Amino acid sequence: MDRPGEDELIARYFAPLAGPAGLGLLDDAALLSPPAGCDLVLTADAVVAGSHFFPADPPTSIGRKALGVNLSDLAAKGADPLGFLLTLALPGGWTEAWLGAFCEGLGESASAHGCPLLGGDTVSTSGPLAISITALGAVPPGRMVRRTTARAGDLICVTGTIGDAALGLALSRPERPGWAGGLSAAQRDALVDRYRHPRPRTALAAALREGARAAMDVSDGLTGDLAKMLRAGDVGGVLDLDRVPLSEPARAAMAASDVLDLLVTGGDDYELLMAVPPERLPALAAAAARLGIPLATVGEVRAETGLRQLRGGFAHTAAPRSFSHF
Repeated sequence: MDRPGEDELIARYFAPLAGPAGLGLLDDAALLSPPAGCDLVLTADAVVAGSHFFPADPPTSIGRKALGVNLSDLAAKGADPLGFLLTLALPGGWTEAWLGAFCEGLGESASAHGCPLLGGDTVSTSGPLAISITALGAVPPGRMVRRTTARAGDLICVTGTIGDAALGLALSRPERPGWAGGLSAAQRDALVDRYRHPRPRTALAAALREGARAAMDVSDGLTGDLAKMLRAGDVGGVLDLDRVPLSEPARAAMAASDVLDLLVTGGDDYELLMAVPPERLPALAAAAARLGIPLATVGEVRAETGLRQLRGGFAHTAAPRSFSHF
């Protein structure tokens, strides 16, 4: 059966995801009026089969992840989502069933976070499936939370739990990790779900603007991303690994094998990492609690540059690592 042409694909699968600024995806560009008096925040992330997800992953999961990683960046800047642009490079073997399921997952994420499709491009490729998204958000003037502004004395805080996605990635590979035998089927499924489906903390954006002095999302591993944030602010810090929040499945993996270094250096957590002045923490913690978002204090920013890690009260020698494509 012949595949539909590009215009028909857009009308059938993508136009239903578009907001008013997308003009029904009938024009060559979108027309967006940002909220009065707000600054625009823009971010772009690409995900590629074989690098960021497994080619055999469910297409709904791929759609949710592609947008989720961008929404996480907006959340870390304290930005409220406005919409996104999508470039989709489809390999030769794509099917309408796959595309429909992909758009279903994409639409679920867009609807849940109030971030409609504004436009984009669909092309064919001789390489792997590649998805590039540019997401737009808004903040009150001058209120974007930067990565570069942590100060000595700030508390280092994270949302959610750390390391679940790294364990989920390990469970998704053909070789079964030794610690997997200590987990129930439900625990293994929960970890794979965390790897496939980011939980962007967009609901915390407004509170983040009020409470955090600096922030970024944890996409490439807690220790590596924290080192980046401290380095960007020309400060240092202490990370107490015993205070890093772990889920029940991650604790089960820890009981079977010492996987702590994997938990704190693995990527795909998409939690928020913040430098918070102590006097602002109570209000931020209260806002997070109202939203049902766990918030933990895991360290402190220091004036002396470099990141020190502690475990059991002693220096931990594992060097901070962060995922890099190059």
